[in-house]
Amino acid sequence: MGCPSRRTPLCLVLALTVGSVLASCGTSAPPPPPASQGLILDRPTPKDVPLVNQLGQATSLRSLTGKVVVLAPFLTLCQDECPLVTGAFISLQRDLRHAGLGGRVAFVEATIDPGRDSVARLAAYAKEFGADWNLWTGTPANVATFWKYFGVSYQVVPEGQPPGLDWYTGRPLTYDVAHTDGYILIGTDGHERFVDASAPNLGGRLNKKLSSLLNTGGRQGLDHPQGPDWTITQALASISWLLRTNVPASGSP
Repeated sequence: MGCPSRRTPLCLVLALTVGSVLASCGTSAPPPPPASQGLILDRPTPKDVPLVNQLGQATSLRSLTGKVVVLAPFLTLCQDECPLVTGAFISLQRDLRHAGLGGRVAFVEATIDPGRDSVARLAAYAKEFGADWNLWTGTPANVATFWKYFGVSYQVVPEGQPPGLDWYTGRPLTYDVAHTDGYILIGTDGHERFVDASAPNLGGRLNKKLSSLLNTGGRQGLDHPQGPDWTITQALASISWLLRTNVPASGSP
């Protein structure tokens, strides 16, 4: 039965309210990342490739099943993108913890330089630079098997001149490692879900310790990023998609 004419305003308010609630319910889940940002996938990952964390404990992707995993290639002696990724992970982890969702997401930086990234070096990196998450290394064969699945490539290249100094030993560096940029998202079922193969854009903001690792090219990438790239807000939106709840970005470095 229709509403009496004298109550039309109230009926209109109720109708608009119900419609608004329904619309909100229908759009509450965060959308997937846009195609312009990266590649959406749904495929199994190499869950059982044995690696080792910064505590010397055996680990693998299987140990993180049930969590959203944010994975990135890195090396502790990187002088360009990797310190920016570590800085981005610090911000992302902080925002997730502020939202009460820190326990549902696991961050992982896995080396592409197993010849130098020992357990002791990973532990020192975590302590020195605030990498409060999983840092993984392993035998060269296992590291290669792990990253081959994800399409991450890397190769030893000459060190720049004059060579940088090893923050851990104080000695001149003898080589560098060129590698694929970006980060990978893995769903709670262990399937690879999203890849963004570009460098982070931190808007020129990075803490002093991580900034000290950057060479000239790294500082250029921090202060004047050249796209394509990804921001903290974009990465947090992509993680929100897998968590199925919106996580607000703090906007702080």
